[in-house]
Amino acid sequence: MYLFSNLNLRNLNLKNRIVLSPMCQYRAIEGHVQDWHFLHHSRFALGGMALAFIEATGIMPEGRITHGCTGIWDDAHIDGLSRIVKLYKSQNVAVGIQLAHAGRRASCERLEDGGQPIPKNRNFEARWDTIAPSSIEEKEGFPIPKSMTHEEILKVIDAFKLATKRSLEAGFDVVEIHGAHGYLIHSFFSPISNKRNDDFGGDLRRRMNFPIMVTEAVREIWPEEKPLFFRLSCVDHIKGGISIEDSVELVKELKLHGVDVVDCSSGGMSDLSNPTKQSFYPSFQVPYSEKIKNDAEIKSMAVGLITEGQQAENIIKNNQADLVALGREMMSDANWAYRAALNLGVNDPYEFLPSSYRYYLKIREEFLK
Repeated sequence: MYLFSNLNLRNLNLKNRIVLSPMCQYRAIEGHVQDWHFLHHSRFALGGMALAFIEATGIMPEGRITHGCTGIWDDAHIDGLSRIVKLYKSQNVAVGIQLAHAGRRASCERLEDGGQPIPKNRNFEARWDTIAPSSIEEKEGFPIPKSMTHEEILKVIDAFKLATKRSLEAGFDVVEIHGAHGYLIHSFFSPISNKRNDDFGGDLRRRMNFPIMVTEAVREIWPEEKPLFFRLSCVDHIKGGISIEDSVELVKELKLHGVDVVDCSSGGMSDLSNPTKQSFYPSFQVPYSEKIKNDAEIKSMAVGLITEGQQAENIIKNNQADLVALGREMMSDANWAYRAALNLGVNDPYEFLPSSYRYYLKIREEFLK
């Protein structure tokens, strides 16, 4: 059984290959987690997965996507995040945090309110100015971001370092750097959004500098024994954008600077780069995790319309990824790992449930036979 085999990442031993993807909830207040976050994560802590990620967490207040995003730019955020860490660890689930700066995609309304840029001159939850490698709006009619100075670039890199220090104090097992979906790191890597002609833009090598420097800063603080993940949009889905070959080259460099696992997503640079409904199909991003894993010789995580246990088993068995991450599917069924174990015929599927549940569910299964 491949899906339910252990995986060692530095000094962290994962009990299986099932991971909860980071999922923004937009319920934080000034970056602080609320009761909702504990309710949200309590569901997953009981479900039998090996590793769970807390949502994309802003390293700076202006790096949030929305006013409702969680933050880690202040020491005051540590206690709330630490409570979620303890929640997961009490159920033998490793826990990670995704560190993020939204760049030109910041200062937006919550998705449930439309997800568009915050209107000008709003009296509550006001809009703020956004930053990017170049002054190019995401699409026509959107705010034009400020092109970052060298000093501003270094300030953001330092903020990633400070956020990593706080992540360590909060007790996280894993840090993931968010380098995907059109956010700041991705926008430096992509030629669609980066038109600089200095050390941080131009050819592929110079566009790689910002992701590499962020990774160096994070790994400088993050202990040697703890694994580091990097979420990557492996392709832009736009003519002239990032190719899978470009991403392989970046990942080879990231590996040299301490990245252990690449979380393989795609798109997000603009509406044009997002996969269409017709291009969504089960395992549609698995070719990227397979290419990254084998060509860059690094562990990879597959994500995107992974819904069935056998499907996930085949991804691991066929060497297409080392981990599978589920988000919306896990939201639909927080006990997905247990269901997959049942369907795949694991000897004791109940071991993935809390001891308080095992007795009752074993009896239930006997009655249903």
